[in-house]
Amino acid sequence: MQVQEGAAALVMEQPVADIGAATEAAVDALLPALLPDPGGEVVTADTVAARSDEMRGLLAAIRRLESIVEEETVALATGKKIDFDDFSARKSRSMLEFVRLMRARMHLGGEIEITEEIQRLREKLERNRSVLEMHYDAVREVAAIIVKAVKDAESDGTYTGRAAQDGK
Repeated sequence: MQVQEGAAALVMEQPVADIGAATEAAVDALLPALLPDPGGEVVTADTVAARSDEMRGLLAAIRRLESIVEEETVALATGKKIDFDDFSARKSRSMLEFVRLMRARMHLGGEIEITEEIQRLREKLERNRSVLEMHYDAVREVAAIIVKAVKDAESDGTYTGRAAQDGK
């Protein structure tokens, strides 16, 4: 009985925190560090910060790739001289970075901002593909004209029936 009375006295002597007087920072310190996530995983302030850093990194990679693609598309559309090897290397490096980040952070695929950026990138890539295809077709036509001109210049008409066409 004396042990119980001594324990009760110790408990009663402990100071009680006055929550009403606590500042917002102090209240935050009193809150548990672990909050339940609807997905079932535990979320901490460090997890939120890491996820935010991952999002910023992935968004930066998407925007870099988008910028390179847009730069090339504008250059093609305006007829500026283009170093295709440079653009190809830059796009390849940026695409590799994007793919690696997406694989490592697949859980971010459902984020609205990421989804919107990827959709915008997809649209710019499609426009870039269309402009590149148009230029490729033009190059192919010019090459065909040059090949025909070279063949005509080298030929003396012996085997082509050119003399018959000229009316000779």
